[in-house]
Amino acid sequence: MKIITIIGARPQFIKASVVSNSFRENNIDEILVHTGQHFDKNMSDIFFEEMNIPKPHFNLDIHGMSHGAMTGQMLEKIEGILITEKPDYVMVYGDTNSTLAGALAAVKIHIPVIHVEAGLRSFNMDMPEEVNRILTDRISKILFCPTDTAIKNLENEGFSNHNIEIVKCGDVMEDSALHFNKIAQKKSKILQDLELKPEEYVLATIHRAENTDDEKKLTEIFKSLDEINLKSKVVLPLHPRTANTIKKLGIKTNITIIDPLGYLDMTILTSNSKLILTDSGGLQKEAFFFSKFCITLRNETEWVELVENGYNYLVGSKYDKIIQTFNLLKDRTFSKQHNFYGGGTASQKISDYLLAK
Repeated sequence: MKIITIIGARPQFIKASVVSNSFRENNIDEILVHTGQHFDKNMSDIFFEEMNIPKPHFNLDIHGMSHGAMTGQMLEKIEGILITEKPDYVMVYGDTNSTLAGALAAVKIHIPVIHVEAGLRSFNMDMPEEVNRILTDRISKILFCPTDTAIKNLENEGFSNHNIEIVKCGDVMEDSALHFNKIAQKKSKILQDLELKPEEYVLATIHRAENTDDEKKLTEIFKSLDEINLKSKVVLPLHPRTANTIKKLGIKTNITIIDPLGYLDMTILTSNSKLILTDSGGLQKEAFFFSKFCITLRNETEWVELVENGYNYLVGSKYDKIIQTFNLLKDRTFSKQHNFYGGGTASQKISDYLLAK
């Protein structure tokens, strides 16, 4: 069996790495194609060596364009690779432009598509990611779903009427988090560098345009973080673009702002924090993986099972709601009563399913 895997963003490398390891262990031939969508100076040899991630066989170096231009160029270049390599399947992850381009390139030349992280929905069609994930699901042959909620979403959309295989495998992100946390514990010195003690700080991240591009929302969020910082130190790895926005708007803050971190350091900060405040999709789940409550600075989430069971709290950007929720959770003991995401076995289930075909 020969599989070409299309990835284009750093989180996809991290998730795909555990599946790639499983493929190697099960003698499944895989070729990695990196579209270059998220150009990252840290995506260097050190990144791959430290995390033992397979280096891509192809790097298309496509980034910094509009959605249409980027997706179009990816389509063209991926198609050329598929015609030359003739894989049995093309595998894509998640909801990026790379995901959609890889799926489109494959299905148009009759190569079946495998979509990992299928069935996720935010029900917000203003998000490009929502468009990408819906279209990719529809043109895929095998949908590996992380949760019962994802499968229910597909059933509600009539996918049972199509010739598509729907498989609940668990979440490869949990595989990655557990795997790389073991490596991080040996390699990361971030707690010592920042002079932090476990359970005595709050980890925050802000990156979504709906928050960073809205002056009122961003001001409310930082007002909230400053208030929380009076009770528990707030640490915020911040992208330079958002830092410039804060400076431009004249937003003052007393929290601890640091440069963006690599995955290993972020894993350590997450697993040792008191709780999480974020507008990230992935960090909501990582909070759960490491038994941390999450306050989500959005009005909707793909991970509804976490909200419904009291692990994750949607608060938007309102100061009063953020503070109220923090006060509710700051001294509460986290008790994990559910195993929504497979417990770290998703990668092996994917390999087992494919080998049985």
